[in-house]
Amino acid sequence: MRDWAGRWPLVGREAELAYFAAALEDQGCRGFVVGGAAGVGKSRLAEECLERGAASGFRVGRATASVAAGTVPLGAIAHLLPVGVDLSDPVAGFAAVARELASGPGRKWVLFVDDMHLLDAASAVLLRQLMDTGALLLIGTVRTGEPYGEAVAALRGGDSVYRVDLTVLSPAQVEVLLQAALGRPVARRTLHELSAASGGNVLYLRELVLGALAVGNLTEDGEIWQLVDDRLPGTARLTEMIGARLAAAAPEGRPVLELLALCEPLPLTYAEALAPPRVTVALEQAGLIRVTQDRRRTTVSLAHPLYGEVLRAGLPLLRRRALLLDQAARVQARGARRRGDLLHIATWRLAATGTADPALLTQAALLARHAHDLPRTVALLEALPEKRRTTATELRLGEALFELGRWQQAEATLAGADALAVDEQERLAVALVRTTSLLWSNAPVAEALAVNDAARERMSAPADRRKLTINEGFLRIVGGRPVEGLALLEDLETDVGDAPDVNAWLRGAWMKPAALALVGRTAEATTWARRAHDAHRRVQERALASHPAFQRVPLVLALTEAGVPAAEVCRAGEPAYAELTAAGAPVRIWLALLLGRTHWLAGHPATARRWWAEAATVSRSIDHAMALRPVLGGLAACAAVLGDLDAAEATLAEHRALPPVEPGMLSAGEELLGEAWLLAARGQLGRARAVLVEAAAIARASGHVTGEALLLTDAARLGGAREVTGRLTALARACDGELAPARAELAEALAADDPELLLLAADACQVVGADLLAAEAATAAAAGWRRADRPRRAAAADRRAATARVRCEGARTPLLILARAAAPLTAREREIALLAAVGNTSKDIATVLTLSVRTVDNHLQHAYAKLGVTTRHELAQELGVVE
Repeated sequence: MRDWAGRWPLVGREAELAYFAAALEDQGCRGFVVGGAAGVGKSRLAEECLERGAASGFRVGRATASVAAGTVPLGAIAHLLPVGVDLSDPVAGFAAVARELASGPGRKWVLFVDDMHLLDAASAVLLRQLMDTGALLLIGTVRTGEPYGEAVAALRGGDSVYRVDLTVLSPAQVEVLLQAALGRPVARRTLHELSAASGGNVLYLRELVLGALAVGNLTEDGEIWQLVDDRLPGTARLTEMIGARLAAAAPEGRPVLELLALCEPLPLTYAEALAPPRVTVALEQAGLIRVTQDRRRTTVSLAHPLYGEVLRAGLPLLRRRALLLDQAARVQARGARRRGDLLHIATWRLAATGTADPALLTQAALLARHAHDLPRTVALLEALPEKRRTTATELRLGEALFELGRWQQAEATLAGADALAVDEQERLAVALVRTTSLLWSNAPVAEALAVNDAARERMSAPADRRKLTINEGFLRIVGGRPVEGLALLEDLETDVGDAPDVNAWLRGAWMKPAALALVGRTAEATTWARRAHDAHRRVQERALASHPAFQRVPLVLALTEAGVPAAEVCRAGEPAYAELTAAGAPVRIWLALLLGRTHWLAGHPATARRWWAEAATVSRSIDHAMALRPVLGGLAACAAVLGDLDAAEATLAEHRALPPVEPGMLSAGEELLGEAWLLAARGQLGRARAVLVEAAAIARASGHVTGEALLLTDAARLGGAREVTGRLTALARACDGELAPARAELAEALAADDPELLLLAADACQVVGADLLAAEAATAAAAGWRRADRPRRAAAADRRAATARVRCEGARTPLLILARAAAPLTAREREIALLAAVGNTSKDIATVLTLSVRTVDNHLQHAYAKLGVTTRHELAQELGVVE
């Protein structure tokens, strides 16, 4: 079992390490002091510096100052002093210590003193004297805000001392650290929770992770780590550290800290109602609270998220109740004028007593819904007494439950809302939400459409019937029928301001660009996706549709299919994913799915795998098979292309065990990518092509033009170029953007096996950021030039291929492998050679290809002779299957 409690890697301190390297090289440098708050990683950085000093040939030592050692002169460094040196005479003793340190083998000393601010004066004076004579270079850590005497201050002073101040890690650095420490990526929601809870403090982060691992709240599925229910229990050590920090506050400041733990952030006036200004000043100076100014408003909050956790855990129930009710009363007495005041009052009263005024709960729930705080929306609405529940409140509750992925509760609640409906408008509102909930919850598309049709039949007003027609278009697109959905959304207003109903328009504008992208109309799709997102941001105060960031889903799809490079697509998609992650919205699955697909098309299988693993984690947590099917297919394809065949097979086993669901927006055919690429990785190219051609037929039948093009392109790459070039050319004419023509050009060049055409295809693929396709085309061109005995042209093509391959994250595909062969092989020889190279016996190959063993061996011997090898191992080396 891995020792998670061992020393963690050092991350995010490259600049500081470079600065220390400069200090070592500087003959005039006498010290390197690392400052920063408790837990930011000062000691870890200093340890790394000490190790680098030792590696550079310096003699090294270490001491740790402490309060206890500080009461004894030279107590912290006594163990480092030469034996027998008499320090009763400071001048003679110092000279003796300097002589002893200078003698002996190796370079001068590098001494690390941890918590240097706790040194006694005698130790500090001696160390400064040794530094000034050049006998040693001091590495010291100093905690920000801690008092220390003049002698210790002298260790930090002067131009000969290099100083760095560490800050907390950014979320990006936290991600790198967690992956390095845990050995696998961490789910974005888990990363968000750990980063927010730790505040980027390395020590706190480590204790949170160890605590979650100890109780099984942090688990991994072979691809990615994730928290169970976002719970972070921490450790006893962490609680003790924070408790000691909080205990430093004066008793009269405790009520302020307790109130902030329950109600932060608060206007400063509320804090000062509990304690005089001098107390809040002292709390700020002690680093326990943070005061911020925003125009004329001054607010106060706890300086670290974990302070609130520890304070809340220690609050007696009645004390907690009194604080919450008193604060609610104070805010209400002042008129509850600020936007969030009603939400806060309702939340505090509910937390204190388990109930609140029904009208207040209803108003607060609406505010929480508009703030995309779905868990709070649910909590507030579930607190309503049964007799005070209405169609509107049950509708909002059902919608929030559905968006949280709690499908069964959502359906039961929405069915109840429908039963409470008393007029057409209420029935219409319920139908719009209920159909979407049914669709996402793995129910057959026909069931959602039936609910929609039944509701439309009951509507007397044409405007209401049109809303349900727009909804039908939405449902058909999500259900995998883009052409049918587009026909129903053809007359959707181009501007939300012209629409009679904001929410109906947003629903249609949400899926229309996705359908446009799927049928190859990527320019229109991009325009519509940007329009829908901007409109949603403008009207979100009136919108009850999902988070506006979700409107980035069709934009990512449209940009990708238009041939926009992955980096630019991610600039649009990743911030939106961060928003949805922070909101805890499971609909982020689809954005993760599409970002994975973007990187797959770019030829970045490791990054695609990371995004698809993320999507799989969220999909499993809410049992969302519609998304999980294509996600697992993509995940298996990435693993296969990266050579991780066991992981690919395990992922496909999970895929095959899923209950059958109708193809969704992106699963028409594409979910078979994993099957095809695992076969290809095992050398079974004919079977892989057959799977891809079958998948392309599925995509074609459902109107997924761009999906069909993706699948046929992969078939071309696996040896089927002649069979699919005609169809890819036709698809390129039907699609706008540059990706479809580049795919067709690649297939045509592969079919012709013409090096010149292949290099032109490599250019076209590079323009659209398809790095792996460009690498394959250039590799195939190099092989063609070698066969034509044009070594210079071959070398130039090889260089181009190598440049593209660097960006492909270790991808290994048959084109990259087989094109390395120095001699021309027939198609059958190539197929048999690859099957043999990846470990198949002649009997296995014969079974796969429906040939006799003798025929297989004959082809294999021909390949051996052409390639100049005599064994399967040499064959594998020649083809690059093994190094």
